Amino acid sequence: MRCGATGRTVKRGRYRGKRPVVAALAVAVLGTTAACSGELTRDTPARPGAAEAGTPGAARGFTLVATGDLLVHDSVIRQAAADSGGSSSGSGYDFGPMLAAAKPLVSGADVALCHMETVYGASGGPYTGYPLFKSPPQIARSVRDLGYHSCSTASNHTLDAGAEGVSRTLGALDAARLRHTGSARSAKEGGATTFLKAGGATVAHLAYTYGTNGIPVPADRPWLVNLLDPERVVHDARAARRAGADVVVVSTHWGTEWQQEPDQEQLDVAQRLTRSATGGRRDIDLVIGTHNHVPQPYEKVNGTWVVYGLGDQIAGRMNDARGQLGTAARFTFAPPRKPGAAWHVKKAEALPFRVDNDPLRLVDLNSALAEDPGRTDYTHARDTIRQAVLSRGARSAGLVFAPGEPG
Repeated sequence: MRCGATGRTVKRGRYRGKRPVVAALAVAVLGTTAACSGELTRDTPARPGAAEAGTPGAARGFTLVATGDLLVHDSVIRQAAADSGGSSSGSGYDFGPMLAAAKPLVSGADVALCHMETVYGASGGPYTGYPLFKSPPQIARSVRDLGYHSCSTASNHTLDAGAEGVSRTLGALDAARLRHTGSARSAKEGGATTFLKAGGATVAHLAYTYGTNGIPVPADRPWLVNLLDPERVVHDARAARRAGADVVVVSTHWGTEWQQEPDQEQLDVAQRLTRSATGGRRDIDLVIGTHNHVPQPYEKVNGTWVVYGLGDQIAGRMNDARGQLGTAARFTFAPPRKPGAAWHVKKAEALPFRVDNDPLRLVDLNSALAEDPGRTDYTHARDTIRQAVLSRGARSAGLVFAPGEPG
């Protein structure tokens, strides 16, 4: 198994801004994991033949894929138990069959980012779904086997099981050799940046959440979860750039649940993040949103792509069927034309997915409709996702929706 598309962890300088209360947008401290071990080392490219970033004339482009919330409801836990051949009271859980439809896309990317919405329970359980999640840690291995490299772990559920839940989650991700960002087990870990290597580029992955469902962040452990504050995000992005990041990607857990249109806070934060620049070069190259449970628009804001909400990647059946719809965002980055210039997105794509029930299975709607064009439920799902994704002018900005889709 190949190691995550990364090499190193770099400590940032301390942010000295004012920390607001949890109910407001709050100061964040970036979390990360220790450098992964195995056949790829700290400064080894993710793909065979990839050039080291900074080697004159050697940089090549890369693809980045990001997917939505892994929302492990009770029914998802039961399905993972059934797929392992065990029971929900046993220790066997296999999330691979549920998520298998994502593997061709994810494994083909130079950098693949997941969003780990929920924290993990202790080995052997008990495991619970909504409202206080404790997921089987086996999901980390399944996600890694799909080809993901790094997961954002900052969400409104990060503190569902307190500090112990954070520690268990990050420990399991480490054991699976998955990088992570957004929560931390110590101040040292919380003050470091996660870097990924791909295609000759050094990619920094940062992650933040709007809040924690009213669970207070301990005053003596503010690094447990990164709370979203635009000034803090910009500070961290600039620090990552100074440490060698060619591309800075920010995962934001934000917005209003079940609302297709981005809310005013999302719009304001997107404006602040995308207009930030240092020396004429943007500080943040891509913004990837989660949390809303429904697909939201893609939009180019101040020349930078913002995905307001990817929707859910996996989730149990909910009252609103849109909760089982989502997109995978794929961005192809091209290297700068001259040293020190910005990398840029030369192709932006949105690929539609949905979740089937009984059994729970992720469905690649492009592939499914190519095989069976008469599936009206799949056609309706794709049309619903298309309308959301393109509702703020993404097509005119160059976004390709459902590559290969007729018409």
